[in-house]
Amino acid sequence: MEIKKIAVLGAGQMGNGIAHVCAQAGYQVKMRDIEQKFIDKAMDTIRKNLERGLKKGKITEEEVEETVGRVEGTLSLDDAVKDADLVIEAVPEIVDLKLKTWKEVDEKAPEHAILASNTSSISITQMASVTKTPERFVGMHFFNPVPVMKLVEIIKGAATSDETVDAIEQVSEKLGKETVLVNEAPGFAVNRLLVPAINEAIFAIQEGVATVEDMDKAIKLGLNWPMGPLTLADFVGLDTLLYISDYFVEEFKDSKYRAPALLRKMVRAGWVGRKAGKGFYDYSGEKPEPLTF
Repeated sequence: MEIKKIAVLGAGQMGNGIAHVCAQAGYQVKMRDIEQKFIDKAMDTIRKNLERGLKKGKITEEEVEETVGRVEGTLSLDDAVKDADLVIEAVPEIVDLKLKTWKEVDEKAPEHAILASNTSSISITQMASVTKTPERFVGMHFFNPVPVMKLVEIIKGAATSDETVDAIEQVSEKLGKETVLVNEAPGFAVNRLLVPAINEAIFAIQEGVATVEDMDKAIKLGLNWPMGPLTLADFVGLDTLLYISDYFVEEFKDSKYRAPALLRKMVRAGWVGRKAGKGFYDYSGEKPEPLTF
């Protein structure tokens, strides 16, 4: 089956990034969210990111306009998925929300459509179970920022067919991504290692081992990470990190995945990272300033 039309559900930082790369690869994209302000912000982000590429000479002005023109925002789930060959879900990492979304999609999407979740941790098999075509359900986990990061984790659920995996590999290749195939397990390959590592850095801050700035500097220079774990936590979103941590504890039944009390307190305060203007760093000024804990 040739994939021509893609629906992206969610216009947040992952959703708009996925819509961006799909449109730039030549796909017709419908990007759906629940409020127009989210769609407007996403379209603005896509254009700004493309214009950065224009300034660097990586794309032409014509390509910017063509890419933006391939993305259509909509508030209607029915409109988004009714003609889609591939539906990519990028709603928040909340199990009940994802199950509700997939039940609705299953009623409205064409029978031939491949259903893919961008979840970073939640069971593909569980989500597929609420659809009539679990063999066409798969995990397609992008990394943030989507236009820059080259990896897509492809996750097989219990019923995912080889044909579905092949189709997602082909789409990912067209998007310019490298892929790894993972059999379903909480956190898949990357986040199973990454989330406990970030949490351990937060535990260290909580215990007064180092400052935010020095912890990030230590990991960047000592382990050659492109950004420190606390900067990365802010980038991912502390609320997302907490959701994943709690999900891991529930799934693994192992306290080693527990969230630090500091993380939980920051989420309760609304300090969830860059998107909120404050996390382990304050983003209100010209450059991020580390907070003291």
